[in-house]
Order: sequence, then structure tokens, then C-alpha cells
Amino acid sequence: MNVFKNLFKERGVKDVITLFHSPSSPASIRAHTILKQAAGNAQSTATIDQAADHSKQSKTGRTDFELDVVEGAPTTDQLTNVLEYLGPNKAGNVVKDATGSSDAMRKFNASANTFQRPIAVDWSNGRAVVGDDESELIKLIRAIPKEGSA
Repeated sequence: MNVFKNLFKERGVKDVITLFHSPSSPASIRAHTILKQAAGNAQSTATIDQAADHSKQSKTGRTDFELDVVEGAPTTDQLTNVLEYLGPNKAGNVVKDATGSSDAMRKFNASANTFQRPIAVDWSNGRAVVGDDESELIKLIRAIPKEGSA
């Protein structure tokens, strides 16, 4: 499916990375700062020397993206996707005290306040990061879509 999405993706359309954010959480503030700086750096223009010399550029993956900061809880469809991206063993990191994906959905439906933040989600490439680990967030930002992935 991603192959078709990439084939028909409009030129100039940026991938969206959503940060489920809590302004009162130090970890969430840190994740927001990391993503905001990366988005700003991606939008800065290259110097003439950088634009002319491509020999020193490495294949670092996508760096241009749109950052969507959401302070509210995700929709149930979004939560389903996040749980799928992370796997059932990470459900307790997404929804407080959840023991698996179905338990996470049940607890979330009972109270959206059980949703843990920060969580950064790359919807285009089906990846997510829980927390404020800078190296993991940078990997998420620079993720190169896998050819032939569905």
C-alpha cells in the first residue's frame, strides 16, 4: 500500500508527524523542542556552496515534514494505528497500565485520560516513538520509506 501512496504522492506535499503533547510534562516539552527544531532546520535553505556540491551529502532520509502538535487525545482510529505501529508489548507505554492492545483500547474508551504523552507519530511511514529519546525521535524524522512495504 505504501508503494502506491509513494507513487501517487503529490510533489511538494510534506509528510505529517503528529506529536501528542502535554505542555505540563517535561518529557513532552523536550520532545516538542526536538521536533520543532528539526522541522525548522529542514525548512532552512542551503547555502550556494551546499547547493552546488552534492558529494558530501549522505542519504539521511526525509528531513522535510510538517509538525502537527495535538494536546488532546487521539481518535480511536489514531490510537489503533499507534498501537499497531508500536506493537502490543508497548501498549502500557501508550495507555496507562494496559497489558495489550485490546486492553489499551478498553481503558482508553473508558477514560481518554489514560493516554500517555508524549508520542510522536509518522503516519506516512507507520512508525511511532513514545517519550523524549532524542535519538529515537531523529530516527523517526529521518526514516526512509521501505520499498515494497505495505
